[in-house]
Amino acid sequence: LGDLYQLLSVKDIIDFADNCDIEDVRPVLQRQIDYNTAIAREGLGGDWGANVGSAIIRHYPDDVAVRAAACAAAGSDARMSGCELPVVINSGSGNQGLTVSMPVVEYARSYQVDPERTLRALAVSNLLSIHQKHHIGCLSAYCGAVSAGCAAGAGICYLFGGDLNKVSHVFVNGSAINSGVICDGAKPSCAAKIASAVTAGIFAWHMTEDKQQFRDGEGIVKKGVENTIKSVGRLGKNGMRETDREILNIMMVK
Repeated sequence: LGDLYQLLSVKDIIDFADNCDIEDVRPVLQRQIDYNTAIAREGLGGDWGANVGSAIIRHYPDDVAVRAAACAAAGSDARMSGCELPVVINSGSGNQGLTVSMPVVEYARSYQVDPERTLRALAVSNLLSIHQKHHIGCLSAYCGAVSAGCAAGAGICYLFGGDLNKVSHVFVNGSAINSGVICDGAKPSCAAKIASAVTAGIFAWHMTEDKQQFRDGEGIVKKGVENTIKSVGRLGKNGMRETDREILNIMMVK
């Protein structure tokens, strides 16, 4: 995986997911399914933080897209409010780990997708999120749940047979919707941002299935997925530096 990271691109990621020996990735991805599902269930069943996940389930129709957003948010509800259950992370973040995994897992369970295909889809969602985060950098005022939500939508697309072209369009569409959401620290409201990001990622997938897309020159969207990823990275790494400082100033004022 280290060599792959050095050469990371969306094409590389899809090639890897298509062709890797599934036993090489099964241990970490199955652990991600098991651990992240456990804390999501705790978040839905307990009283954690602002209870975003359970509120989504309570107030919206019983639908797989709703459950996908709720499960990811519920894991964050619990994690941000002191639950000691472990989480398998992505890009150094437990919240991002929940965001890239639980929507894919929920769709796979709801449609009884082959377990191997589910693992390959999780490889796509995890690696796409890492790819975008690499361009944003370790610390940014850009909310990591946004890129993770785009990756989740792309992973769901791959889960149902999406190829490089479709996966790329999903990631671009998702990036155009929610980029600019701020990171103002780890706390209960992260769960709501995760729900928003997952919903945007799923909608980006539906847009792609309808042959709709955001195009080059429309805001931060550039021609091709790699150029759009670089554009979002520039926004998060350079454009939001002053935003980061101002957020810290706001948070430190008593």
